[in-house]
Amino acid sequence: MAVIKTDIEGVLIIEPKIFGDERGYFYESYNKERFFQETGYDIDFVQDNQSKSAYGVLRGLHFQKPPHAQSKLVRVVKGAVLDVAVDIRRGSPTFGKHVAVELTEQNHRQFFIPRGFAHGFAVLSDEAIFQYKCDNLYAPQSEGAIIWNDPDLQIDWRVPAAQIILSEKDKSHPALKDAQWLFDITENLY
Repeated sequence: MAVIKTDIEGVLIIEPKIFGDERGYFYESYNKERFFQETGYDIDFVQDNQSKSAYGVLRGLHFQKPPHAQSKLVRVVKGAVLDVAVDIRRGSPTFGKHVAVELTEQNHRQFFIPRGFAHGFAVLSDEAIFQYKCDNLYAPQSEGAIIWNDPDLQIDWRVPAAQIILSEKDKSHPALKDAQWLFDITENLY
């Protein structure tokens, strides 16, 4: 696998090695030992999730607060999404900055988002099936989120705002500057 560093330390794009022939293709989507060797993260993923969404659906920008903070390894198995990680660690030199990457069933890319980041994605294709691994179990009492269209974040979701489809909950999150709870760069998140 190839590990591509981004402009924010710890946020990584993973490109698996694809073995293809006339029958189709094969690739190893995750190998704990290889992941550690290539990224330095010794992660125990404990929960896998999958969602199916139509064009324009935007899910995010979500996170979980400690002690239930989560790292995620995300990928698309059908369709295409724009996946976004926002640094919400106060004191970080990249606080409020984001990385966006297109994940598709064709490019097989994966996106690693460490603890201390808000995460979201927008569906760019007619339909998308999105899968992700988490290194901590879902804990509803620890949910946190930032509003998807926070003007300070300047995220181009690549879907016209009039076509964005949100859950009721995702319509009312605070802007980053108004968030009551965020990570602190000095916290031990692992």
